[in-house]
Amino acid sequence: MKRYIKTTVLSFALVSLLGACKEQLDVKNPNQPTPGSAATETGVIALGQGGIYVSGFKEVKYYDGVPGRFWTGAVGFHELMGDVIGEEAANVYGNQIGMPDYVILDDGTRVVNPSAINTQMALLRTVNVNANAGANPLYYEWAYMYNINNAMNSVLAIAEATSFSGDAAAQTTKKNTIKAWAYWWKGYAYSRIGSMYYAGIINNETGVTNGNYIAKEKIIEEATKNLDQAATLLSGLTNDATYLGVMKGLIPDFNQVGKGVPPTPEMWKRSINTLKARNILVNTPAKSMTAAQWGQILTLTNDGVKATDYVFTGRSNDNGDFFARTDGNIAAKATGAPGSVTYKVSERLIQDFPAGDKRLDNNFTKLASAALFNSDRGNSFNTRWQLVSGGKGLAGVAVLSNQAVGAYELYLAGTYEENELMKAEAKIYTGDIAGGLAAIDAVRTYQGAGLAPLSGLSLDAAKEELRKERRVGLAFRGLSFYDARRWGVITDGRKGAVVVDKAGKVNTNATIAYNFLDYWDVPDNELAYNPAAAGSAPTKNPK
Repeated sequence: MKRYIKTTVLSFALVSLLGACKEQLDVKNPNQPTPGSAATETGVIALGQGGIYVSGFKEVKYYDGVPGRFWTGAVGFHELMGDVIGEEAANVYGNQIGMPDYVILDDGTRVVNPSAINTQMALLRTVNVNANAGANPLYYEWAYMYNINNAMNSVLAIAEATSFSGDAAAQTTKKNTIKAWAYWWKGYAYSRIGSMYYAGIINNETGVTNGNYIAKEKIIEEATKNLDQAATLLSGLTNDATYLGVMKGLIPDFNQVGKGVPPTPEMWKRSINTLKARNILVNTPAKSMTAAQWGQILTLTNDGVKATDYVFTGRSNDNGDFFARTDGNIAAKATGAPGSVTYKVSERLIQDFPAGDKRLDNNFTKLASAALFNSDRGNSFNTRWQLVSGGKGLAGVAVLSNQAVGAYELYLAGTYEENELMKAEAKIYTGDIAGGLAAIDAVRTYQGAGLAPLSGLSLDAAKEELRKERRVGLAFRGLSFYDARRWGVITDGRKGAVVVDKAGKVNTNATIAYNFLDYWDVPDNELAYNPAAAGSAPTKNPK
């Protein structure tokens, strides 16, 4: 096997040993090495890699092959609730996670959620028990992100005890690059916990935990603290051979292509700014955003990811070491005939492509007749659309899915498009409509949409163009639920929606009432073994 496979195997074993409390969200390995075996230059780099790409995104205690691992299962829940995809399969309640309370068709017929539990909120409370083990959808993102956090705690502790080769400057560079890596991913993990769960735990020690649950806002503060620590370390680094050598060891070889080439310290700092901007944006209702918050987002995005920057990405390889080419990402699981894939392309996603958008032409095929699914599971995921692997060959147009080995570039964190659309939103909401429209145009040009520039729009029309562009320009990237939440779609619903009913009739003015839970309760898989200590914040969303 190639070097990177050996690296991740060692790292996975070490994370299992160092990363979790005995009774909690651990992954056990009977051949665990001792902690001292990682206290070498190659060992701590191996631990840094495997703690992310194996323990962090691939391996947790439970697994269901239908939703898949983190990038299809946990992230799939986001895209289901954001109505980018639909699902008929009942594994981990996927067919109910994205099921709205009801749909009102064009003729006034009201189609209610057919689930026995009846609503998504009721479902999430009913199934959130430790006895459900891996059938509890609330478990997965929590488990993956605390795996990352625990692994990076180990990396930080071991890096301090490791002797690095080279002169004093090289030793400092190696150590600080590894520490920046750990703080970045800890900030990332806390960002996702604070953006999805009503409460969380701050744990910055190795091999222990605590029952001090704190509010989601405090978790986001902890994310910012760690991201800032990473940025401070990066400010003292240069893009020299020593830095690059460590980065090439931390990132699997097959990911170091395209946008996934190891970023320079300055590029990495811009990724940090983009993630910090995301944390503000997605955790604040749009109607509640203050001028100060919009100002923060503009400051961060003005120094955020650029079109030419390298960012953190993932790829498939022949062995499927990180993810499998045919089903290891959301787009792959939605590619092909709707009746043969797990995720169905939502009619509402297609509806949001502007007329004449080459991205729609290049990536989707309209079926001769609608694909219909079990009516006892609702009909909001019936669809007339099929996602095409590799696109249709339109030059310069973004390809949204590619099932060839190594062809699909999975973005693990922020991107140029996300950064520009956050900048666009901040400008639009602070009166610079023209500037916001220019940023939307920049994204469309970057993706080869082939659309005429936007101009002369009212505030409401500009907001609508932004809404649509975030859905289509960031499709399958796991951001749709955040948007639906902060824009009030999950509570207020969607009007004028395209829905294919159980008879195959296309409704073009339907109303969808989602009524989804905005922040998830702490999973009982955690609370059963780590109950909340006195003085903890509530672990259950009061909604």
